[in-house]
Amino acid sequence: MIDLLKDLIRIKSDDVDGANEALLFCQNWLEEKGIGTTLHKKNSKLMLVSEIGVGKECIIWNGHVDVVPGNKEQFNPFIEGDKLFGRGSADMKAGVAAMMQAFYELSKASDQLTKRVQLHIVTDEETNGETSEYLVEQGYHGDFVICGEPTHLHIGLQAKGIVQMDIKMKGKSSHGSRPWEGINAIEEAIALDKEIRQLSFLTASNKFYDYPSLNLAKIHAGERYNIVPDECIISYDIRYVPGQDPAEIIQEITDVAHKHFPGNEVLIYASEPAVTTNDNNPYIIQLQSETTIKTGRDTNLFGQHGSADTRFYVKNGAGAVEFGPSGADWHGEKEYVSISSVETYKDILVSFAKS
Repeated sequence: MIDLLKDLIRIKSDDVDGANEALLFCQNWLEEKGIGTTLHKKNSKLMLVSEIGVGKECIIWNGHVDVVPGNKEQFNPFIEGDKLFGRGSADMKAGVAAMMQAFYELSKASDQLTKRVQLHIVTDEETNGETSEYLVEQGYHGDFVICGEPTHLHIGLQAKGIVQMDIKMKGKSSHGSRPWEGINAIEEAIALDKEIRQLSFLTASNKFYDYPSLNLAKIHAGERYNIVPDECIISYDIRYVPGQDPAEIIQEITDVAHKHFPGNEVLIYASEPAVTTNDNNPYIIQLQSETTIKTGRDTNLFGQHGSADTRFYVKNGAGAVEFGPSGADWHGEKEYVSISSVETYKDILVSFAKS
């Protein structure tokens, strides 16, 4: 399994071609072991599905082989003690390698399975998640989904939803030496930003989150020093708390934007659901129990501030979690995964599927 992981790290999968190469490597590895696979393709991006077991219930293991860009040296894995370094070692080729090994072991004991287990390997989680979304649209959505993101063997059972928007602020141009004759759209945007930060949607909380997040991500305005800008586009990335209604958030912001100037436009770039898996979900209870037994310590339930491909599976009612090995500095220069945690993670996947 660790050799498999090192082979995956060596594949520079930080673009579509590299990610497809890594996925085909996974397909070949599985088929050499007698495991049938099905390839799907959307917009030149490949994805893989394989299934073992029988029954009405279906558990899905989802992993991605694409990675963020890294230095050339990061694609040469090396081991120091219990740490395996390399781009994608934690995020999330370790999860993929463990899922593949667990899937292989289960395939040799499929008579012990009372449910179906599907393996989904995808190629664009680090960009827009189009491949996982496509698989769900094709009917691969199951009852319970584990995305093998690095979580230190704790269970991320919720994740914030996403609203990304552009607000086009209108003003009135004038000569830069006579700004009082115009309306500066940049200054209007600054005033609007202050009002948005006082809106009620930012006070929401639940058991796992103290508040949503609001990131002013981009500003585009102005062309010359001597012209008062008549348009300013400000872009926000909002991560809302599970339980909030994104439509209400959008309406609250739209109302205050139009209060400033009726011609201001609110354009929605993306709106993705929150992951709202409950801690009384029987799959969660069983996974938590199996993990506690294998690790010998309490297994925490927590909420992720970011978003993973879990968000696509919950649209069809599946319980979905982020659950994976331990590591650190993913997306950084010293990314690594704990080898022992990968081995423990694989064992948990096997026992959970059998239990």
